[in-house]
Amino acid sequence: MMQALKEWAVVCRALEEGRQVVLLRKGGILEYRQGFEVKHDRFLLFPTFEHQSRDHLQPDYAGRLDEVLKEQPANGSNKITAYAQAIEVKETSDRAAIKLLEKYHVWNESYVNARMDYNPKKPMSVILLRVFKLSQPIMAESKQEWAGCKSWIPLDLEAGGAPVLSDSQFNKIASEVKGVLLLAA
Repeated sequence: MMQALKEWAVVCRALEEGRQVVLLRKGGILEYRQGFEVKHDRFLLFPTFEHQSRDHLQPDYAGRLDEVLKEQPANGSNKITAYAQAIEVKETSDRAAIKLLEKYHVWNESYVNARMDYNPKKPMSVILLRVFKLSQPIMAESKQEWAGCKSWIPLDLEAGGAPVLSDSQFNKIASEVKGVLLLAA
């Protein structure tokens, strides 16, 4: 049984396509005091459609937002197509280290800096993920109590699937990411 992490639908797509392997999280308004916490080492990726903007994405991926928005499920439902395993979690305020990770996520530098400046006493959580595409998509009800700027929702569904990246592809990337995180202040 897995919980679910709410994440922009365009980021979920990038994770499923292997374009992204790192999540950068600071926490939302409802998590302001404690900041973001990785509460589960395996979790479903619950696509959200709020707050996404082409202006926040790297140019090579910004065009994907329109495709993702066209696939938005009808109100009251959501389509879950992947889950992730947190391999490494590091908190850092080192902007240079986060800059070195830009090829492993889809946010642009301007948006990364805006997130770093939000609640500046709290560090950014950098989460290296191994992502798995579900063998069958899961249609889930979107409950009103899940709305808003909170990260985790109690979905408690079972899921299985195949890794998005091969072991050798993932291990190479993971080694590079861990090397950057080792040097981060």
